[in-house]
Amino acid sequence: MYDLVIVGAGPAGIFTALEMIRKGSKQKILIVEKGRPVEKRHCPKAEVGHCVNCKPYCHITTGFSGAGAFSDGKLSLSYEVGGELPTLIGENHAQELIDYTDKIYLEFGADPHVEGIYDGEEIKDIRKRAIGAGLKLVDCPIRHLGTEKAQDLYHAIQIYLADHGVEMIFGSECVNIILEGDVCKGVKIQDQKGGQQEILAKRTVIATGRRGADWLERICAEHGIAHNPGTVDIGVRVEVRNEIMEKVNKVLYESKLIGYPKPFKNKVRTFCQNPGGFVSQENYDNDLAVVNGHSFKEKKSSNTNLAILCSHNFTHPFNQPIEYAQKVGELTNMLGAGHIMVQRYGDILDGKRTWPKELSQSNVRPTLVDAVAGDITAAMPYRAMTNIIEFIRMLDQVVPGFASDETLLYSPELKFYSNRVRMDEDLVTNVKGLHCLGDSSGWTRGLMMASVMGVLMGQKIIEWDGI
Repeated sequence: MYDLVIVGAGPAGIFTALEMIRKGSKQKILIVEKGRPVEKRHCPKAEVGHCVNCKPYCHITTGFSGAGAFSDGKLSLSYEVGGELPTLIGENHAQELIDYTDKIYLEFGADPHVEGIYDGEEIKDIRKRAIGAGLKLVDCPIRHLGTEKAQDLYHAIQIYLADHGVEMIFGSECVNIILEGDVCKGVKIQDQKGGQQEILAKRTVIATGRRGADWLERICAEHGIAHNPGTVDIGVRVEVRNEIMEKVNKVLYESKLIGYPKPFKNKVRTFCQNPGGFVSQENYDNDLAVVNGHSFKEKKSSNTNLAILCSHNFTHPFNQPIEYAQKVGELTNMLGAGHIMVQRYGDILDGKRTWPKELSQSNVRPTLVDAVAGDITAAMPYRAMTNIIEFIRMLDQVVPGFASDETLLYSPELKFYSNRVRMDEDLVTNVKGLHCLGDSSGWTRGLMMASVMGVLMGQKIIEWDGI
């Protein structure tokens, strides 16, 4: 019997436990994680040069610290970035929690340098160009952990939690929750050999991250946990030479631009910009390969990559946005024989596929070396592809040369956080004793806001139950 069981050792789950310990809590806490501890997370691609589709799960997306910490490790320090949590708890409270959580990251070794706070004529010129292009530039300071440094930081947090009595079970996944009437009494977990056990707890926190979004959606449907289908993002990872992004990288580090391209006017945005970074592959359940980006503190490439994501909001009668995005990814994987596909922007406009020989002759060389040259438009929905093409044209007015024929587009880039669990400002759901946090809850997007939601959850539990 535990006071609290946390499912998922991503930022939301970690910071729930961390905040409780920091506040002096003596409660009995258990974290259940499907993957491995930080020190045992390892992607073999560094040695073999290509994705080997690790089983039973991808080490980049699964394990202590979750998927975000093993990508680029960026902390967005503005409430305007990172999801819809500020609409639930208030913008001022969200910003206060970001500032508070940022100090915790600094205590555990985060780089004190903050990117994106440059103030001068160059930022005014970028903003002027954005306005002229019909785009909104969102100011957001960034604390960049770096992929390799983030692993050290989260390892320190893992050790801190263990030293302060937090129990952690790795290599086991939650298969269901335990309900008695409308009260959650704990969870059922299963290890990799198929053995199951019940974990009873006074409170249960589900924080399974983007990887667990579809699982949580099924749990919500099965047990009547109030939720709404929300937004799903379908897009591409774009890669250009550093010279093209030189001014933006210097002034903003990460340009967060939002637009509503004609004719469909879906929300399209840039996300996760990696100066001198590397395009990467992540594998989800059912062998779904998706593209992402890494940015290291020390190791640098000649390219900058960033995501361009098109938001889709579905209405009645359709209520399976996650499955829709997965089908798009599966179709792209099929065309790429299980690999990420890459295509030059100019070839898309010319209505032709990209060939390996053409890539080898281009100024922009793919940093994802095992990406398959082909035709991403054969799998991408027309609406999404049209929005992305028009957005790139708009972005070219802000960053001249961005819409070059040689600009690379990788597919699929998918973000699974569409299921939004209904809760109040205290993070209380309609099931007593059950709380849902982080990206899988549909309220956050990214490391900082998920961490903030965990901090708030920890504070609330102590407020309700004492230390």
